[in-house]
Amino acid sequence: MLLAIVVLFSVFYLFQINRLTYALCVRREIAEENQTKIFRTINILITILLVSFYIEVWIAL
Repeated sequence: MLLAIVVLFSVFYLFQINRLTYALCVRREIAEENQTKIFRTINILITILLVSFYIEVWIAL
């Protein structure tokens, strides 16, 4: 049950980070070509963070 909550939280968190990244790109008027790189980098880093958190919770159980 706890792992399902962690997965749902992770999906919600990833969408929120993407929303904030988009707002940053719009506010700073970043070019479309650079936005792709920014989104890819941030998504990879957040995914690594969430996977490590998931593994930590799974080991704790």
